Amino acid sequence: MERCDECLFVYSEVPGEALPALLRGLGGRFTAALGEVPDVRRRPAPGVWSPLEYTCHVRDVLRVQGERLALALRVEEPTFVPMGRDERALTERYNDQEPATVLAELGTAAQELAARFAGLGPAQLARTGVYPWPERQVRTLLWLGQHTVHEGEHHLLDIRRGGGAAATDG
Repeated sequence: MERCDECLFVYSEVPGEALPALLRGLGGRFTAALGEVPDVRRRPAPGVWSPLEYTCHVRDVLRVQGERLALALRVEEPTFVPMGRDERALTERYNDQEPATVLAELGTAAQELAARFAGLGPAQLARTGVYPWPERQVRTLLWLGQHTVHEGEHHLLDIRRGGGAAATDG
């Protein structure tokens, strides 16, 4: 994936040196987005996550990407294990978590990942790993950072789109 037709994110428009600031900014942006939603636990449609569930997911993406980054710096072209996003949402009961805690954890995870990317030079950003989604493919650490920023951007869009929709049983 090099471009997301849904949210219009273009990977090549995010250079490595921009990653730390973009990642750091996610905490505040998710706090603002959730603050605009009347009911963060309400799913806008069957099969669509609530704003809180999307926020939990992005928090966990930031954590998992940090683990993947560390692994790729230690091991030549590791294969990254899928994060089990749907299973994780159920087993960790995303929609029952405390929003303030989730936002604080997302902010911390974003700061930590930003700091890790800030310390990387071109050679490290060029290191690779086998990324499991949407199909197994060798990806650089630069792409890993870009994809992480995309996850944040895309799910902010999901929150904005779903935050004001009519309630369902979903």
